[in-house]
Parts: sequence; C-alpha cells; structure tokens
Amino acid sequence: MTGDPRRRVPRTDGLLAEPRLAAAAATLGRDRVRAAVRAAQDRARRGEITPEDVRDVALAALPAPAPRVVLNATGVVLHTNLGRAPLSPAAVAAVVAAAGHTDVELDLRTGRRARRGRDALDALAAAVPDAGAVHVVNNGAAALVLAATALATGREIVVSRGELVEIGDGFRLPDLLESTGARLREVGTTNRTTLDDYAAAVGPGTGFVLKVHPSNFRITGFTAAVPVAALATLGVPVVADIGSGLLVADPLLPDEPDAASTLRAGAALVTASGDKLLGGPQAGLLLGAADLVRRLHRHPLARALRVDKLTLAALAATLADPATPTRAALHADAGLLRERTGRLRDALAADGCKAEVVPAVAVVGGGGAPGVDLDSWALSLPERYAEPLRTGDPPVLGRVARGRLLLDLRCVPADADATLRAAVLRVPGDG
Repeated sequence: MTGDPRRRVPRTDGLLAEPRLAAAAATLGRDRVRAAVRAAQDRARRGEITPEDVRDVALAALPAPAPRVVLNATGVVLHTNLGRAPLSPAAVAAVVAAAGHTDVELDLRTGRRARRGRDALDALAAAVPDAGAVHVVNNGAAALVLAATALATGREIVVSRGELVEIGDGFRLPDLLESTGARLREVGTTNRTTLDDYAAAVGPGTGFVLKVHPSNFRITGFTAAVPVAALATLGVPVVADIGSGLLVADPLLPDEPDAASTLRAGAALVTASGDKLLGGPQAGLLLGAADLVRRLHRHPLARALRVDKLTLAALAATLADPATPTRAALHADAGLLRERTGRLRDALAADGCKAEVVPAVAVVGGGGAPGVDLDSWALSLPERYAEPLRTGDPPVLGRVARGRLLLDLRCVPADADATLRAAVLRVPGDG
C-alpha cells in the first residue's frame, strides 16, 4: 500500500532546518524562506511536483544569496561588522557601470594598453599633491605588507613597542610584518618612546622606521611619542601607517593624522585605508616619494594585491565627489538630528507606539578617532524590540543600553525613515 503521495510532503520545520534553506533564511530572512517553502508544499499537494522536489523548488524560487541591506542605527559611523563606509550614490553608479567591459587598462585613443586604474590613481594624486606618486592595493594591511616586503625583507623595521597593535579579527601587526621576512626592532616602552631610542636602533640593516597611529585606542598619562618630523631626521625612510584614510586635516578630528600633513612632515611613505574616513571602497592607499612608490608598484607582490575594476571605479567616484555618506554622518548637525528623531517619535505615537527622544553619543568607529564623541539623539524603545528589529526585513541594528534599545538616526539615510517606522510597527505590542 503506497498511500497518498501528498502525505509524503516534507514538514515545514524539517525543510527550514535543511542546511541550504537554513543558510538562505539567515541571508534573506526566515519569513521569506518559509513563504517559498509553503508555496512549494502547496504545489506538491496539488500534484504539480513530487514531494521529493519540494526543497529544490523552494530554493529555486529564492534569489541568489547576497548580503542583506541593514539600517545602521547604532550611532557608529564606520561599523566594521556592517562593512564600514557605505558608498555614495556616485560610487554605486560607477560600480554598476564598471560591471561590464570598461577601459580599465586600455587607451581608447591609441588602442594600446594603458596604466591600470589611471582615473582612480590620478584622482588620488590630485587629492594629495604632497605625494610624489600613489598606488592602490586591496586593503590597508596589504599596503603595509607590500611596503615591508619591498623595503625590508631580510632587514629591520624599527618600531615603538607602544605601536605594535592588534588589528581586526585578532590579527597582530608584529605577526603581519614578520610574515614578510622582515625583522622587528622594538624600541622604547609601551607608554614612552624617545627619539634617542630610535636613533640607537637605526643602522646599516634598517629597512625603514615605522610609525603606526594607534587608531582604535589611546594611552594617556605618563606618555611620550616621537612625531614623524623628528623621525625624518634619522636618515632612513619613515613609513607612516595613518590607518583611517583621512587625506587632509579635518577640524572635527584634530588628533587624527592625515596623509597630506604626514607627508609634509617628512614621511617617505604613507599607508591608509580607503573604506574608513575617506568613505570609499575597501582599498589600501600608498602615497609618498616617487622612487619608493615605483619600487612598490613594480614588486611581484603588487600583482597579487591588485584591486579589481569595481574598486577602482568606486574609488575614483569617491575622490571626485567627497560628499560621501560617511562625511555626512560625521558632520550631521545634532539639532537637526533631534528634530528628525522627534518627527519619527510623533509618527510612531500616531500608530500607538510609545517611544522617547533621548540624548545619545555617537562614535567614529572603524578603528578611527578613538575618544572622539559625537553629540547625537536617539529614539528610545524597550529592549525587547532589539531582536525582532535585528532579524526583520530589512534588519535594523540599534544599540542596547540600560535596558533600552536606542536607534540613532545619524547613519540612517533620511529617505529610510518611513522604512524604519514600518519596521518598528511590525514588532508586536505588549498587549
């Protein structure tokens, strides 16, 4: 007795636990995947497909897995877990245009091969005229690795003990540098390093002196550090890792080093990230003396660290129009944020959802400008809203503090306020 095949239709909970559907639910949202599963089950019950095909039919009905758009209401401008800097509309358009065939490495006038990514490189050079030449690799750590490999393999890198930092995901700067075949010559102490400490270590085996900006922490109190201008008197190249990608000084961030000032102070080479304060795509920026940059550009490792055409397009567009979402979020007026948050509170109240407007403190994040607080305002809701908003469609990420969920609109696009309001109202009420 075979029985009715419709009784063999797999159960919903079993299908949602299946690895591929579970992965899709994590990416696309559980409700969306559940709807696809139920539609496939209904087709099986009508005899249109076999019960064994339900899983594959449900998967076929879903879009290809992709990162989910998240509303960043945390008040962290450069949130590493959310991909740091959001691209500007101009950069997004440039990426879309670059997805097809482009002249990334072709001179259309002559029909001959051209310098790869010349638009982005020319724009970067124009943004920092103090640089004799520039080069771009795939992230900030790669920029430092290329410099260490080309300039110090088999030689020494002189660096202060207080600057041997740990970067994201548990990677440590000493391990990164030693992986290139360079030897580290640590000088000074954790909290105090003097010019004499560097001078005593510099010798014939020195590849360069490294100056690292400790961009995600501060040491205060009994401290001493040596500026780039003083290090430049030692007679060896100074490589300065400024980290956060600030190209020129910003009054809002007085303690954050910028590429232009660091080069004028005497650094031979500056390395930085493109997806932090610059507000562009993930990239490693190298700016400095023309002979050093040419040496890096021609090193065999440079090919392995090369950026793709999409990154080059986004970087060129970002440099052409510095009015990025990152800059807008950093310089957002606190008074206007309060008014905007108040309008959202009033709109929620009209639908029976009670919220408060409270003062908040936003931060730069992304390993930049530690200790810089940005006065802000947030919508305050009960903590129970945090999980359903985070797992909703679209996900909304806020900050939980003292039993409340705070939604800071500083990094939420103004045209997304209605979307945020709808997401809050979808959370079941207390009744």
